[in-house]
Amino acid sequence: MRKKLKIITMLVVGICFTSMLGGCGKPYQGSAEKDSKEIVVWSYLMDNEVEELNNIAQEWAKENGKKVKVVKDNSPFQSFLQAANSSKGPDLVFGLTHNNLGTFHQAGLLAEVPQDFANRDDYVNSAVWDAVSYDGKAYGVPLSMETYALFYNKDKVKEVPKTIEDLVSQAKAYGPSGFQFSMNEFYYGAAFVQSYGGYIFGGDKGSLKVDDIGLANDGAIKAYKFLQDLVQRDKFMPADITADIANSSFKSGNAIFYIGGPWDISGFKDAGVNFGVVKLPKINGGEAKTLMGVQAGFVSSKSPIQDDAWKLMKYLANNSGERLYKIGNRIPVLKTELNKDEIKNNEFTQGFISQTSSAVPIPNIPEIEAIWKPMDNMSRILNGEDPATVAKDIEKAVQDNIKASNN
Repeated sequence: MRKKLKIITMLVVGICFTSMLGGCGKPYQGSAEKDSKEIVVWSYLMDNEVEELNNIAQEWAKENGKKVKVVKDNSPFQSFLQAANSSKGPDLVFGLTHNNLGTFHQAGLLAEVPQDFANRDDYVNSAVWDAVSYDGKAYGVPLSMETYALFYNKDKVKEVPKTIEDLVSQAKAYGPSGFQFSMNEFYYGAAFVQSYGGYIFGGDKGSLKVDDIGLANDGAIKAYKFLQDLVQRDKFMPADITADIANSSFKSGNAIFYIGGPWDISGFKDAGVNFGVVKLPKINGGEAKTLMGVQAGFVSSKSPIQDDAWKLMKYLANNSGERLYKIGNRIPVLKTELNKDEIKNNEFTQGFISQTSSAVPIPNIPEIEAIWKPMDNMSRILNGEDPATVAKDIEKAVQDNIKASNN
């Protein structure tokens, strides 16, 4: 199950990146000295996806008289850095969650995307390019996107709620467990924080300010209070709610509304639930601002054959969308792919695509790692502590984590 846009997997990798120490995967050994004419691709995708990626890469290689080697890689950042600096590293990386790009960018390992590489109007929205950009320049290529949305039970919900207040009202009328999701995980809670006016880091797109943390402002506190009320006042779910508990409640019919992602679809189908997927209802009078992950590719600045690497990248980006969607449910970012019948006629996929129009990319800087542990304090809020007090503790912990990572 590709839970949370592979955030769990990639954050584990990200922690290794930050610490610069091994232990999160077997480093790619490579050959002592790679063939300079061979384009080496490292991929962080799932096994079956890497297999298909290799098929696509070999098609390009055959057409162009080139040699391409595709390798599944889970090695930590330090191993990548050592390989890149010793001619053993890849020329191209395909399928890395964009919020991990910051560490590579900081180390100078990302080659800038050529100006004529792609027409950005061909992509679903500008946010997917914002996710791979720094200071107005793109250093990665968006490949697919993921966010979460609202699941609802078609047999028990007569009208899809347009506002969060309407959702709460319908859930109350149904029963005590009518609405559940993994509220303790900030990945999901961020939709409420950002919709009420909170934010992770301030600054402009591609130029975030880590000293401007918006997790304790008035908007964030209002969001924490709203989430607290769902537990303490409305009794929809326990304070220690988990993804498994919420998922099971929706499967059994105890919950008629559930917030989740594409990774939940197969389980609900297998359980025989008659469900639909739509974008989240309006929160605080506006479109819900969920977090979005973008799978990206980049060319190594250390590669001696960058021209060929970019040509291969273009082929992979333009020809992998539908094929990776079929085997991995990854939602493409190119409009031509999204307009294909298999995607256009899939109501579940369309629900997630609709949500991406207001989704906010996870910050793509190394300091993003500093927020996840402090946000575990959400459990204190859900257990009834004062949201404003806990918010200050969250902000202080994030600040301390950033300082520690810079020392």
